Amino acid sequence: MVVCNWELAEARKKDALDRARVRGERPPAELLVEERGLHSSIETDVSNLLEGKTHSELEAFQLQIESQMKTGTAKVVEYWEAVLKRLDIYKAKACLREIHAKMLRKQLQRLVDQPLEDEDKMESDHGLRSGEDSEPELKDEETFSPEPTVKEETHEAEEEAGSFSPELLHGDENEEAIDPEEDRAILERKRMAVFEEQQRRMKEAMASKPTPSEDNFELKAMKVMGAMEEGDAVFGSGAEVNLDSQVYWWHDKYRPRKPKYFNRVHTGYEWNKYNQTHYDHDNPPPKIVQGYKFNIFYPDLVDKTKAPTYTIEKDGNSTETCIIRFHAGPPYEDIAFRIVNKEWEYSHKKGFKCTFERGILHVYFNFKRYRYRR
Repeated sequence: MVVCNWELAEARKKDALDRARVRGERPPAELLVEERGLHSSIETDVSNLLEGKTHSELEAFQLQIESQMKTGTAKVVEYWEAVLKRLDIYKAKACLREIHAKMLRKQLQRLVDQPLEDEDKMESDHGLRSGEDSEPELKDEETFSPEPTVKEETHEAEEEAGSFSPELLHGDENEEAIDPEEDRAILERKRMAVFEEQQRRMKEAMASKPTPSEDNFELKAMKVMGAMEEGDAVFGSGAEVNLDSQVYWWHDKYRPRKPKYFNRVHTGYEWNKYNQTHYDHDNPPPKIVQGYKFNIFYPDLVDKTKAPTYTIEKDGNSTETCIIRFHAGPPYEDIAFRIVNKEWEYSHKKGFKCTFERGILHVYFNFKRYRYRR
């Protein structure tokens, strides 16, 4: 639990820092105040100091540091306090390593003992059987004939010569043998028959359930978005970002393609105090972007149980714009658009929507409006 809690805290901290960096914002104040680790310049030294030690060695090292701090012999108190914080983590990791090594040794010993027990059992059974079979033979040999002694000598000579091969058993000559090439050809014919049957079933399924056309998807998207309002415009053709060097693990298996989309951007006037003073309805202020509506079509997803996702990325050095990237599984590549970099309104009443239904990913959002106060 100590290791898990530490790793979770570090992951949350890294995620918050990355999110702030992408959005061009300052990191949260609690992360700046909180001192979870050491300075980056001495992080490697502390890791090398504590890494590889056993649990008992770390406990002895902890007692040594605490005694030095109590007696006042420690020179840099802040450094050793930070090391003590890390000691709990490394002690927990060392304890886990020792438990793991102990379990591995038990498993290895179990694997080693099992074949030996089986071998001893087989040898004892074999010895019993050979003893029962050989006793009457030995009595007969001792009583009637010295010939078996000669056979034993010849048998030992054969063993010394290295003749350990089994005797060749002659079967029925009338039995028909199978030609390897003919057997391979029969197997290939059976495989082709199964493959053709699967192809036929797939074609029948595709013919019985035709894929919806792009026009049908656009009609569904328009129905969800509603009628065009004043300030709405079709968005995407000029704002699509070219994503170079996209390589996916499924490129060799599926033919990659970009998804189709049908997007809108909503613009309008912001009648704040400044614009009310300097503009009127006859001479309106410049329009600003107030929100977006994205409809990305994914009708042929291989894994329909995993919904597509979107991420916000930084647009180079620009703070006015950012990149929204949409990602789905095979056979679709990522697609991205350049949008205005403002804070979103995540309230459903203010128009936010993020759903994936019937092969369409809907992402609708509006920007927050800030009112001027005296």
